Amino acid sequence: MIGKLNHIAIAVPNIKEAAAQYKNVFGATVSEAVEQPDHGVTTVFIDLGNTKIELLEVLGDDSPIQKFIDKNPKGGMHHICLEVQNIDEAIKQLDTHEVAITGTGKPKIGAHNKPVVFLHPKDCNGTLIELEEV
Repeated sequence: MIGKLNHIAIAVPNIKEAAAQYKNVFGATVSEAVEQPDHGVTTVFIDLGNTKIELLEVLGDDSPIQKFIDKNPKGGMHHICLEVQNIDEAIKQLDTHEVAITGTGKPKIGAHNKPVVFLHPKDCNGTLIELEEV
């Protein structure tokens, strides 16, 4: 069912500083910051050639990563994103294995303008996993 690793997401307290580090210290190709109000985050993507790192910063009072930043004020790994060919089929298969999907349980459009869902860490060895349709 799962395909490639799409990205690893790192929640950061200051996205400009984090992006500058990846660009200036590590020499990485870094995107512009993009506000994602529907998701309560600002994102920056670092292109690694074979995958990406997504930097996440709190956007707005209802940001889903605020509690994570409160617990980890210096930031840290937030989730991994894996690709799937068909998100609806993936949801059906996960349901038969009783893997919980966060939120409404329905896909929404993610930062790459593709359908995504998040799998609850309690069912995934303590890791928040995002599935993104390719």
